[in-house]
This record gives sequence, C-alpha cells and structure tokens, in this order.
Amino acid sequence: MVNVTYDASGDLISSTGTVFNEGDIAWTLASTALVWIMIPGVGFFYSGLLRRKNALNMIYLSMMTIGVVSFQWFFWGYSLAFSETASPYIGNLKYFALQNVLDQPSIGSARVPAIVFCVFQLMFAAITPMIAIGAVAERSRLGPLVAFVFAWSTLVYDPIACWTWNSQGWSYVLGGLDFAGGTPVHISSGTAALAISLYLGKRRGYGTERLAYKPHNTTYVILGTVFLWFGWFGFNGGSALSANLRATEACIVTNLAASVGGLTWMFWDYRLERKWSVVGFCSGAISGLVAITPGSGYVGSPAAVLFGFMAGTVCNFATQLKFIFKFDDTLDIFASHAIGGIVGNILTGLFAQASIAGADGITMIPGGWLDHNYRQLGIQLADSVSGLSYSFVMTTIILWIMHYIPGLRLRCDEETEILGVDDAEMGEFAYDYVGIETELIPPQHTAATTSQISEEKDPKQLGGEEDVSRVQ
Repeated sequence: MVNVTYDASGDLISSTGTVFNEGDIAWTLASTALVWIMIPGVGFFYSGLLRRKNALNMIYLSMMTIGVVSFQWFFWGYSLAFSETASPYIGNLKYFALQNVLDQPSIGSARVPAIVFCVFQLMFAAITPMIAIGAVAERSRLGPLVAFVFAWSTLVYDPIACWTWNSQGWSYVLGGLDFAGGTPVHISSGTAALAISLYLGKRRGYGTERLAYKPHNTTYVILGTVFLWFGWFGFNGGSALSANLRATEACIVTNLAASVGGLTWMFWDYRLERKWSVVGFCSGAISGLVAITPGSGYVGSPAAVLFGFMAGTVCNFATQLKFIFKFDDTLDIFASHAIGGIVGNILTGLFAQASIAGADGITMIPGGWLDHNYRQLGIQLADSVSGLSYSFVMTTIILWIMHYIPGLRLRCDEETEILGVDDAEMGEFAYDYVGIETELIPPQHTAATTSQISEEKDPKQLGGEEDVSRVQ
C-alpha cells in the first residue's frame, strides 16, 4: 500500500517524503484528458477527408489504437521509454506491467509522481500510431492493424521517446530541445505514414478523376480540428508537468501558431481557386500546431507567429511532394506531420530562449541562436534526421515482416476497395446511404449513368444534397 499524508497547506507528502503540489497533479491529469480527446479528433479529421464508404473505419481505428496502446503501455511500453536505468536508445523492463510505478518522483519532473506522469505520457504514445495509420486509408485490412500498432509502438515510438525525453537518452544528454514531441510524435508518425504509403502502393484509380473527390464531410474535418486544437492545450501546456507560467506560455504560443498557420494555408489556397477553404484553414492550423510542439516550452509569442507562418507555407507546398515522387499519401500525413515537425525542430534551434524555459523556476538551458548558442541548430537537425531515418526504416521492416506472416498482410483486395473498407471489413456504415455505382461502371460511361441516376432517384435517397459522383 502507498502511505501518503498531507501538510498544512494541503500538499501531498508521498511515502518517500517527496512533497507534491496537488495543483500540479490536477493540471497534469486534466491535460491527460485533453490529449485523450485528440485521438478520436484525428479519426474524425481523417474520416471527413475521405469518401463516405470509408468514413467509419477511421473513427474506429482511433478507438482501437487507444485500446491497443493502453495495454502495450501497461505491459512494457512505459518501462521501455522511461525506466531510469535505460540505455541511450531504449529502456529495460524495470517497470514491466507498471510494477512500482507509484508515488516516487517521475523521471519527467519531480513535481508530479510517476503514476501521474505515466498516464499523461500514455496519451502521447496512443495518438502517435493513430496519426501514422491514417496512411492506410481506403486500401487496408483492419485486423492486421492491431498487431501493427502494438509492434510499431514497441519498436519505433518507445525508442524515440526514450532517446528524446529520458534523462539517459542520447538526444536528451546531447542537449536536444523537444518540449512536447516534435520528433517522437510528429516526425516519427509522419515518416511512418510515408513508409506505409509506399508499402501499400497506390489506390485503385490513382491518377484518374475517380480519386479527384472532395472531402465527403467537411463538418467532420472541422470537428476533428476542434478536438485537436482544444486538446493541444493539454498536449503542449501539460508538458510543463506543472501549473506554472511556463505552461501558460506554452498555451499562448500553441494557440497563436495554430491561428497563424490556419490563416497562412488558407491564403495560399485562395491564390489558386479564389475560394476561402475551411479545409485549408484546418490543415494549416494543424500544421501550425505540429510545428510549435517541440518549441512550445522554449519560444516566445513573436517566434510563434513565425512558427505558424512557416508551417502553413512549407507544409502547404510539401503536399506537392506526393505528385512529384508519385506516392499515394492519401491524407498528406507526411507533409503535415513529418515536414511540420522538422520545421518546428529547426525553428526551435533558432528561437529557443533560456528565459522562456526558465519561467517554471527550474529549467536551465543554453537557448538557441537568439541566445547565441549556435550549436543548438546542429543538435536539432541531428535529432530530426535520426527520428526520420529510424522511423522509416523500422516501419518498413515491420510491414514486410508482417507481409510474410499468414493473416497479417495489410493490403486489401480490389473488391474491398470497390465496396469500401467499412462494408467489407466492418459490415457497418457511417451513413444510411453509401454509393458505389461509379466504381462499378466503366469510366467512359460514368458521367452519363450518374446523370441518369440523379434524374431517376429522389435526392434524399442519394444522401441529401450530394449526388452519386460526390459520395465517392
């Protein structure tokens, strides 16, 4: 049993004699809940961008990922990432099955007990593979993804989290600055998405008008962005692991970078179509949030404006990489997360300030270029390249090992692509009506048949205001 007492001010005194402020514990636990809501937020965001016949499985995958990673984190994930006796690359099984993870000071901060830090970091571990597996959109079997998420969390996320945030990790010791997950969360997941896209290959109809569809539910895109933006206050602000001025500063720059990123992306899109795209705004806001993640506890508000502008610009243009190199990254995960994470890491190396980091009264860093610490940029680049390379290679290895294990191959058959993953793999639907007519009709006859169907059927039977061509 854990024996705890309280002092006269109401602070918790652990069995080890450490005093914990309950306000710090409360803020970290509240931030845990905020980050949790981001995970289905990713599912809704992805779902809205796809065709309606593939809408439900993305939301399902967000819930499946929470379940798998929660078990994996309990089983050995937390120990592999945050055991104090870790190697520079990965931890050991000191805390296997959360043994003795109780009221001792956490490795992340002495201001919160280990059990609080454990559940907070679980949410980071859970959202990361969910970001990555969005790359399977419209062409994957669902069953093998359970095994993939478990293996990927163990072999990719845990080692990168260890070397970034564990006090024994090589990047941490070298002086890398990553406040809330630029490399462990965003670069690793975005690069894994690239590896998944290359492994799965192109969707049926790639390069034709059949895949030139608009997002089937823009409301879902907005809803997902709301969940993500809302939760990111806990993602970045909670990473201070204390209710203090540094957490407040992290929340301020988080909101500011998201706002500027959203506006920037929307303005870039407006120059092409002369339309004010809410999907563009949401995409830019998320890219701004991704970029500010590593620097949120190190940079001030003026720098956050640049983070948002650069992320909205670079990530917007990075979406063209899939056309240049001809890979089918359906949801632009590599452009938004991997490229956005690299932008954030580089800018952190330039604009990190010792005065901002020291707002918690504890942290001491040499800062970045603003503080004349010019070697910081090199450290940030080394961390970024290491995370990108390791994630790509290890993800590819995992995918090809699964490819040759009976029952674990990810790629679905052509019939599943035509029917939609929701019907073929789940037998459930996001909507009452899901049209697949254009998938079954030769391309030269699609336009004529669509026109005939639209004339013969009541619009309500076709899913409301959309015709058959739009529901694909």
